[in-house]
Amino acid sequence: MAIDYVVNLDCVPKQTLGTDGIMERIKGQARAESVIRLFREHGDDRPPSEMGFEFSRSQPDGSEETRVIIVQEMLDQAAELDPLARYCEGCPANALNRPFGCMGQIQYPISAAAEAWLLDQLPGTDEPLVWLLLRQGVQEMGYDGEMVKPLRANPTYFEERRLRGRDMVEFVFSADQAFEMLFMLGHIQPSHAGMVLLFFGAIPRENVEANHIVDIINHNLTADDIARLFPFQMKPSPDDDATISDLKQFFYAVYCAWTLNVALLLDV
Repeated sequence: MAIDYVVNLDCVPKQTLGTDGIMERIKGQARAESVIRLFREHGDDRPPSEMGFEFSRSQPDGSEETRVIIVQEMLDQAAELDPLARYCEGCPANALNRPFGCMGQIQYPISAAAEAWLLDQLPGTDEPLVWLLLRQGVQEMGYDGEMVKPLRANPTYFEERRLRGRDMVEFVFSADQAFEMLFMLGHIQPSHAGMVLLFFGAIPRENVEANHIVDIINHNLTADDIARLFPFQMKPSPDDDATISDLKQFFYAVYCAWTLNVALLLDV
């Protein structure tokens, strides 16, 4: 299970197979490769056309549908991506720099180290303008993390069952509030994207002025303005665990969507 995200820039592959169609084929190929690897590890040398597994899916009426999936069928579907991959070369939405790199995932469970890292990115009182904006957002938008509580009770979603928080001097900001702000408010629109990037330090904030905030909120910035004033500054580190690495890629996808003035679609 994972958080799926997509930089929602229209393109030939999306027009041909649809966003969901591309995502299903990418996931199908990964699932097929995992099944083949599992079969091989157990000494099974049958071709993929003779490999199958049961797949269960919940129906809207609460019932469960189970059917047998043939691995070769998944590989054949995934092969439909091959002639479309060339359109991803040089695409400004290709945040992950790979075929269909406008689409990415943050794998569950979210690590405890990643939750601590997210909280560490928030502004302190030494950055008063952004700090005040965060406090105002928490108060006015009612970010309380309540929507995240059912997820935290399930170890599938979070490694850490206890709730971590950071003392922000006049208020405490919790990891649940951070998750809610990032993933539980629907698709990330350009105006929200700029503020998310600012709050979590993905773009510079040391010289941010009030007029910059107005421009970010109203999305008055061109792509050239963003590149000049707010270059992306999160860099990978050898100390990053898998979730932190996924989050940094996610923030770059948010940045690409912001620059292109399109939404970042989320499936949590």
